[in-house]
Amino acid sequence: MSDFRHETERLVLRDFHGDADWDAFFRVTNTPAVMQWLLGVLDEDGMQMQRGRVEACARRNGFCFWLIERKDDGGHLSGEVLGFCGLKRADAPGSSVADEFEIGWRLREDAWGKGYAKEAARAALDLAFERFGAEEVHALTVDPNAPSWGLMIALGMQRREDLDYEDERFEPPFRDTIVYSIDREGWRKAR
Repeated sequence: MSDFRHETERLVLRDFHGDADWDAFFRVTNTPAVMQWLLGVLDEDGMQMQRGRVEACARRNGFCFWLIERKDDGGHLSGEVLGFCGLKRADAPGSSVADEFEIGWRLREDAWGKGYAKEAARAALDLAFERFGAEEVHALTVDPNAPSWGLMIALGMQRREDLDYEDERFEPPFRDTIVYSIDREGWRKAR
């Protein structure tokens, strides 16, 4: 496993390091509000499965979702885990963007509306294009998740109805996946 670390103005994005990081992440993000559009709160098996998927993704690709910590600046959430943000290769069964770069994020509720998700996602997009050689990055959600696709738009991503697909593992509204994307040129313009 690598020892990835990237800093922004207010945040640190880094690899997860064992049980303590995962416990902190799930403690602040495995809540009804945060998990509303992610199939609901995970039980112990669900948390272990998600951890296993992220760790396998990181081993396979050299990157995945990184833990987000707020830098020590004397603020309310100073030094605390805010959630995760990062990149992976899309791998949902039947995905229209399988094996392409996918960006994702999940932040604790008391960190919403403060620009942390946008700051972390911008850093992840920069890394996708500058470090990992992406030509295009996709983001997936469901239509009712307006905060998520709102952030996609704020990042300069474009709606790609031609890539929408049904994830047959789930029932509506979780089945109907909508796709946004940004290519290298769009990323340059959005910076």
